[in-house]
Amino acid sequence: MKHALKPSQYAILIAIMLTASVGDSLLARGMAQVGPVDVHHLGLLWHALFNVYVDLGIVLLIGFFASYTTALSWADLTFVMPATAFGYVVIALLGRYWLHEQLSWSRWAGIGLIVCAVGFVAGGPSRTEHPELDRMDAGAGR
Repeated sequence: MKHALKPSQYAILIAIMLTASVGDSLLARGMAQVGPVDVHHLGLLWHALFNVYVDLGIVLLIGFFASYTTALSWADLTFVMPATAFGYVVIALLGRYWLHEQLSWSRWAGIGLIVCAVGFVAGGPSRTEHPELDRMDAGAGR
């Protein structure tokens, strides 16, 4: 049986993709400002907590975690991960145009392959049928 996604579920998948991508980019920018952290300079991690980019990145990654756990409550991991793979494109674009990183053609090709492979997964159901879970859901009145 194939399950159709509701608009709110699509919104959760988009939130996962955007909060992870933008949150990671903000952390990268903030940590570039803080500088290299190693075992001998762990105090810089405390300093990083007062960087606005690091703080915003942490907030967005908390949002990612909330969205991600929400999606996993109604979909299998093997659906959620590929469904949010377009985030790799968002990360690449943010890295290239906001963080001014250089991306080789091989990285772009790899990102393209990942996104194309999503098509194989997207045609499947969002939740693999689990008879034992269906019985538990029925018993809970869901």
